[in-house]
Amino acid sequence: MRSGAPPIGKSIRRKVVSRMTGFTHFDAQGNAVMVDVGGKEVTARQAIAEGRIRMSAECYAAVREGSLKKGDVLGVARIAGIIAVKQTALLIPLCHTLPIEKAAIDFQLNDGEHTVTATCTVKTTGTTGVEMEALTGVSAALLTVYDMCKAIDKSMEITSIRLLEKTGGKSGDYRNG
Repeated sequence: MRSGAPPIGKSIRRKVVSRMTGFTHFDAQGNAVMVDVGGKEVTARQAIAEGRIRMSAECYAAVREGSLKKGDVLGVARIAGIIAVKQTALLIPLCHTLPIEKAAIDFQLNDGEHTVTATCTVKTTGTTGVEMEALTGVSAALLTVYDMCKAIDKSMEITSIRLLEKTGGKSGDYRNG
């Protein structure tokens, strides 16, 4: 071990932090921290996220018709997304545990493109937003579709996971495009 020198991780972290501005999950020394939301105003908050999975025509038809041997793909994916919303703080290290008031996963099928679009809406009343919960819900729902369909199509592609909108909180409302 080198005498008097900071551990390698710390020196790298300090250099990176000195170039960053606006990141709230790092302290002055560059350590990852959970943001203190204790002094923030309690407000109604909502986030909506979406994402897509593209698949072969054969796989898409099986999902649409509900003919996969594993069962109701979209029904299982809906439940997986809702569970993921409720478990986001266990998956994303610096997320707060939140009282979720609403978690909904909806699907839209596009016959022409052989895609399924998942939309996740999450609501809470609290001191921090639910953007990560909505994004996690969409991701888990789409991964579940993949898992249930991979016997038919291993080349499925999950794309375009993004926050569509968020409301409430100090930073105000946001709409993506």
